Amino acid sequence: MTTATSPRALAHPAREEIRLEEVLHALADPMRLRVVRELAAAGAEVTCSSVELPVTKSTSTHHFRVLRESGVIRQTYQGTAKMNGLRRDDLDALFPGLLDAVLAAAGHQSARDTSR
Repeated sequence: MTTATSPRALAHPAREEIRLEEVLHALADPMRLRVVRELAAAGAEVTCSSVELPVTKSTSTHHFRVLRESGVIRQTYQGTAKMNGLRRDDLDALFPGLLDAVLAAAGHQSARDTSR
């Protein structure tokens, strides 16, 4: 795992350290999948607080940490804000089509759930 270079830098796995089973584990949780869907829809980095989850702040922090440590997202500080972005380039290079397939399936499931 890439170590933090300053007190405000966060550790992320290098591309070659990202493991499929860890990515799938991260994406298997409905709240984390919701975060990934929102980041994909945003198409840019967003703050943690802009992704509204129906959980406590500490639980939300946990979900973002799991996504970061699995290599699904990158988190950086900009001033006091923690910015989040998908590591789409890394995921697409390692697992071509996986992220698009997961996002499409999640969209279909969401549409199915709302039509009930």
